Amino acid sequence: MGQTHTSAQMDAAVALTRWWTSPAGRALIAAETQMVAEALEDVFGWECLQIGAWGEGRALLEACRTRHRAILATPGMSPDADILGRPSQLPVSSDSIDAVLMPHTLEFAGDPYAIVRETDRVLVGEGHLVVLGFQPWSLWGQRARFARSGFPPGLRRVLSERRVREWLALLGYEVFAARRYLYRTPWAGGLAAGEGADRLLRRGLTFPLPAGAYLLKARKQVYTLTPMRPRLRRAMLGGLVKSAPPVRHGVRRSP
Repeated sequence: MGQTHTSAQMDAAVALTRWWTSPAGRALIAAETQMVAEALEDVFGWECLQIGAWGEGRALLEACRTRHRAILATPGMSPDADILGRPSQLPVSSDSIDAVLMPHTLEFAGDPYAIVRETDRVLVGEGHLVVLGFQPWSLWGQRARFARSGFPPGLRRVLSERRVREWLALLGYEVFAARRYLYRTPWAGGLAAGEGADRLLRRGLTFPLPAGAYLLKARKQVYTLTPMRPRLRRAMLGGLVKSAPPVRHGVRRSP
Protein backbone atom coordinates (compact mmCIF):
# COMPACT_ATOMS: atom_id res chain seq x y z
CA MET A 1 0.00 0.00 0.00
CA GLY A 2 2.83 2.38 0.89
CA GLN A 3 4.71 1.57 -2.29
CA THR A 4 1.59 2.26 -4.37
CA HIS A 5 1.13 5.62 -2.65
CA THR A 6 4.78 6.53 -3.21
CA SER A 7 4.56 5.51 -6.87
CA ALA A 8 1.48 7.70 -7.34
CA GLN A 9 3.32 10.65 -5.79
CA MET A 10 6.29 10.15 -8.09
CA ASP A 11 4.01 9.96 -11.15
CA ALA A 12 2.30 13.19 -10.08
CA ALA A 13 5.68 14.86 -9.57
CA VAL A 14 6.84 13.82 -13.05
CA ALA A 15 3.60 15.06 -14.62
CA LEU A 16 3.86 18.41 -12.84
CA THR A 17 7.51 18.82 -13.86
CA ARG A 18 6.56 18.25 -17.48
CA TRP A 19 3.71 20.73 -17.20
CA TRP A 20 6.08 23.44 -15.99
CA THR A 21 7.80 23.27 -19.38
CA SER A 22 4.55 23.53 -21.36
CA PRO A 23 3.43 26.88 -22.85
CA ALA A 24 0.83 27.35 -20.09
CA GLY A 25 3.31 26.40 -17.39
CA ARG A 26 6.03 28.70 -18.67
CA ALA A 27 3.59 31.62 -18.94
CA LEU A 28 2.37 31.04 -15.40
CA ILE A 29 5.86 30.77 -13.88
CA ALA A 30 7.01 33.88 -15.75
CA ALA A 31 4.06 35.92 -14.47
CA GLU A 32 4.50 34.69 -10.91
CA THR A 33 8.24 35.27 -10.87
CA GLN A 34 7.61 38.94 -11.58
CA MET A 35 4.79 39.13 -9.02
CA VAL A 36 6.86 37.52 -6.27
CA ALA A 37 9.85 39.74 -7.01
CA GLU A 38 7.68 42.82 -6.47
CA ALA A 39 6.19 41.37 -3.28
CA LEU A 40 9.59 40.54 -1.76
CA GLU A 41 11.44 43.70 -2.73
CA ASP A 42 10.86 45.30 0.70
CA VAL A 43 11.37 42.14 2.74
CA PHE A 44 14.68 41.92 4.61
CA GLY A 45 16.18 39.72 7.29
CA TRP A 46 18.25 36.56 7.58
CA GLU A 47 16.11 33.69 6.36
CA CYS A 48 13.53 33.27 3.60
CA LEU A 49 11.91 29.86 3.13
CA GLN A 50 9.95 28.71 0.11
CA ILE A 51 7.62 25.91 1.17
CA GLY A 52 6.91 23.67 -1.80
CA ALA A 53 8.70 23.34 -5.12
CA TRP A 54 7.26 25.40 -7.96
CA GLY A 55 8.85 25.74 -11.38
CA GLU A 56 12.36 24.85 -12.39
CA GLY A 57 15.32 26.07 -10.41
CA ARG A 58 15.11 28.87 -7.85
CA ALA A 59 13.56 31.58 -10.01
CA LEU A 60 10.94 32.63 -7.45
CA LEU A 61 13.58 33.42 -4.80
CA GLU A 62 16.07 35.26 -6.99
CA ALA A 63 14.76 38.71 -6.03
CA CYS A 64 14.57 37.98 -2.30
CA ARG A 65 16.81 40.30 -0.24
CA THR A 66 17.30 38.17 2.84
CA ARG A 67 20.77 36.87 3.68
CA HIS A 68 19.81 33.24 3.11
CA ARG A 69 17.19 31.59 0.91
CA ALA A 70 16.05 27.98 1.00
CA ILE A 71 13.49 25.71 -0.66
CA LEU A 72 11.70 22.97 1.26
CA ALA A 73 10.06 20.23 -0.80
CA THR A 74 8.88 16.68 -0.42
CA PRO A 75 11.30 14.00 -1.70
CA GLY A 76 11.34 13.68 -5.47
CA MET A 77 9.68 17.03 -6.17
CA SER A 78 12.73 19.19 -6.84
CA PRO A 79 16.46 18.53 -7.26
CA ASP A 80 17.05 22.14 -6.17
CA ALA A 81 15.47 21.68 -2.73
CA ASP A 82 17.68 22.56 0.23
CA ILE A 83 15.45 20.79 2.78
CA LEU A 84 13.41 17.62 2.34
CA GLY A 85 10.36 17.24 4.53
CA ARG A 86 6.63 17.58 4.92
CA PRO A 87 5.19 21.10 4.75
CA SER A 88 2.78 20.16 7.56
CA GLN A 89 5.72 19.12 9.80
CA LEU A 90 8.51 21.54 9.02
CA PRO A 91 11.97 20.45 10.19
CA VAL A 92 12.67 24.07 11.12
CA SER A 93 13.12 25.75 14.49
CA SER A 94 10.32 27.92 15.82
CA ASP A 95 10.57 31.69 15.34
CA SER A 96 13.55 31.40 13.00
CA ILE A 97 12.28 32.48 9.55
CA ASP A 98 11.82 36.10 8.45
CA ALA A 99 9.78 35.44 5.31
CA VAL A 100 7.85 32.47 3.88
CA LEU A 101 6.73 31.98 0.29
CA MET A 102 4.03 29.41 -0.48
CA PRO A 103 3.51 29.15 -4.27
CA HIS A 104 0.26 27.14 -4.59
CA THR A 105 1.53 24.92 -1.78
CA LEU A 106 -1.80 24.82 0.05
CA GLU A 107 -3.65 23.61 -3.05
CA PHE A 108 -1.49 20.48 -3.33
CA ALA A 109 -1.79 19.56 0.36
CA GLY A 110 -4.08 17.11 2.09
CA ASP A 111 -4.41 19.38 5.14
CA PRO A 112 -3.68 22.96 4.04
CA TYR A 113 -4.56 24.56 7.37
CA ALA A 114 -1.93 22.41 9.10
CA ILE A 115 0.67 24.00 6.80
CA VAL A 116 -0.59 27.47 7.71
CA ARG A 117 -0.20 26.63 11.42
CA GLU A 118 3.31 25.28 10.87
CA THR A 119 4.22 28.41 8.95
CA ASP A 120 3.01 30.51 11.85
CA ARG A 121 5.23 28.48 14.19
CA VAL A 122 8.46 29.08 12.27
CA LEU A 123 7.86 32.74 11.37
CA VAL A 124 9.32 35.42 13.60
CA GLY A 125 7.20 38.22 14.95
CA GLU A 126 6.41 40.76 12.20
CA GLY A 127 7.59 38.17 9.66
CA HIS A 128 6.14 38.20 6.15
CA LEU A 129 4.09 35.54 4.38
CA VAL A 130 3.39 35.47 0.63
CA VAL A 131 0.74 33.06 -0.66
CA LEU A 132 -0.11 32.28 -4.29
CA GLY A 133 -3.38 30.60 -5.25
CA PHE A 134 -5.82 30.08 -8.10
CA GLN A 135 -9.19 31.81 -8.15
CA PRO A 136 -11.95 29.13 -7.86
CA TRP A 137 -14.38 30.81 -10.26
CA SER A 138 -11.83 31.69 -12.92
CA LEU A 139 -11.18 29.58 -16.00
CA TRP A 140 -8.08 28.22 -14.27
CA GLY A 141 -10.09 27.26 -11.21
CA GLN A 142 -12.84 25.64 -13.24
CA ARG A 143 -10.39 23.57 -15.24
CA ALA A 144 -8.70 22.46 -12.04
CA ARG A 145 -12.08 21.53 -10.58
CA PHE A 146 -13.09 19.24 -13.44
CA ALA A 147 -9.70 17.80 -14.48
CA ARG A 148 -9.41 14.16 -13.44
CA SER A 149 -5.74 14.39 -12.44
CA GLY A 150 -5.90 18.01 -11.34
CA PHE A 151 -4.72 21.09 -13.19
CA PRO A 152 -1.85 21.69 -12.89
CA PRO A 153 -1.26 17.93 -12.42
CA GLY A 154 -1.59 16.87 -8.80
CA LEU A 155 -3.63 19.87 -7.64
CA ARG A 156 -6.08 18.66 -4.97
CA ARG A 157 -8.31 21.67 -4.43
CA VAL A 158 -8.70 25.36 -5.23
CA LEU A 159 -8.78 27.61 -2.18
CA SER A 160 -10.48 30.96 -2.48
CA GLU A 161 -8.76 34.15 -1.46
CA ARG A 162 -11.46 34.64 1.16
CA ARG A 163 -10.77 31.26 2.77
CA VAL A 164 -7.03 31.93 3.03
CA ARG A 165 -7.72 35.38 4.49
CA GLU A 166 -9.95 33.82 7.15
CA TRP A 167 -7.26 31.33 8.16
CA LEU A 168 -4.67 34.08 8.44
CA ALA A 169 -7.04 36.26 10.46
CA LEU A 170 -7.60 33.40 12.94
CA LEU A 171 -3.85 33.30 13.55
CA GLY A 172 -3.59 37.07 13.95
CA TYR A 173 -2.09 37.99 10.59
CA GLU A 174 -2.63 41.27 8.80
CA VAL A 175 -3.11 40.96 5.04
CA PHE A 176 -1.82 44.32 3.84
CA ALA A 177 -1.36 43.65 0.13
CA ALA A 178 -3.33 41.65 -2.42
CA ARG A 179 -2.99 41.39 -6.16
CA ARG A 180 -4.85 39.49 -8.87
CA TYR A 181 -3.11 38.30 -12.01
CA LEU A 182 -3.13 35.68 -14.79
CA TYR A 183 -5.59 37.29 -17.19
CA ARG A 184 -5.29 34.51 -19.71
CA THR A 185 -6.97 31.16 -20.32
CA PRO A 186 -5.38 27.88 -19.20
CA TRP A 187 -5.28 26.66 -22.78
CA ALA A 188 -2.35 27.31 -25.11
CA GLY A 189 -4.52 29.33 -27.47
CA GLY A 190 -5.26 31.89 -24.78
CA LEU A 191 -1.69 32.67 -23.84
CA ALA A 192 -1.28 35.31 -26.54
CA ALA A 193 -4.49 36.97 -25.38
CA GLY A 194 -2.95 37.28 -21.93
CA GLU A 195 -0.26 39.57 -23.29
CA GLY A 196 -2.96 41.88 -24.58
CA ALA A 197 -4.65 41.78 -21.18
CA ASP A 198 -1.42 42.82 -19.48
CA ARG A 199 -1.12 45.80 -21.81
CA LEU A 200 -4.72 46.85 -21.09
CA LEU A 201 -4.20 46.61 -17.35
CA ARG A 202 -1.03 48.70 -17.51
CA ARG A 203 -3.10 51.40 -19.25
CA GLY A 204 -5.70 51.30 -16.47
CA LEU A 205 -8.35 49.53 -18.57
CA THR A 206 -10.37 46.44 -17.67
CA PHE A 207 -10.29 43.00 -19.22
CA PRO A 208 -13.39 40.81 -19.69
CA LEU A 209 -11.86 37.64 -18.21
CA PRO A 210 -11.51 37.35 -14.41
CA ALA A 211 -8.05 36.98 -12.92
CA GLY A 212 -6.93 33.37 -12.78
CA ALA A 213 -4.85 33.71 -9.61
CA TYR A 214 -4.13 35.89 -6.60
CA LEU A 215 -1.22 36.88 -4.40
CA LEU A 216 -1.64 37.69 -0.72
CA LYS A 217 1.05 39.33 1.37
CA ALA A 218 0.57 39.20 5.13
CA ARG A 219 2.46 40.14 8.27
CA LYS A 220 2.57 38.18 11.52
CA GLN A 221 1.36 40.55 14.19
CA VAL A 222 2.73 40.44 17.71
CA TYR A 223 0.60 41.77 20.55
CA THR A 224 2.41 42.95 23.70
CA LEU A 225 0.89 43.59 27.08
CA THR A 226 1.16 47.21 28.21
CA PRO A 227 1.94 47.39 31.95
CA MET A 228 -0.50 49.49 33.94
CA ARG A 229 0.95 52.61 35.50
CA PRO A 230 0.94 52.52 39.34
CA ARG A 231 -1.17 55.69 39.68
CA LEU A 232 -3.79 54.42 37.24
CA ARG A 233 -3.82 51.03 38.95
CA ARG A 234 -4.40 52.61 42.38
CA ALA A 235 -7.17 54.79 40.97
CA MET A 236 -8.94 51.80 39.44
CA LEU A 237 -8.59 49.66 42.55
CA GLY A 238 -9.69 52.54 44.73
CA GLY A 239 -12.79 53.00 42.63
CA LEU A 240 -13.62 49.34 42.99
CA VAL A 241 -13.23 49.48 46.74
CA LYS A 242 -15.39 52.59 47.06
CA SER A 243 -18.12 51.10 44.95
CA ALA A 244 -18.42 48.00 47.18
CA PRO A 245 -21.32 48.07 49.65
CA PRO A 246 -20.43 48.49 53.36
CA VAL A 247 -20.36 45.38 55.50
CA ARG A 248 -21.71 45.66 59.06
CA HIS A 249 -20.72 42.95 61.48
CA GLY A 250 -23.06 41.82 64.21
CA VAL A 251 -26.16 43.40 62.69
CA ARG A 252 -28.85 41.16 61.27
CA ARG A 253 -31.54 42.81 59.25
CA SER A 254 -34.99 41.32 59.08
CA PRO A 255 -36.23 40.50 55.57
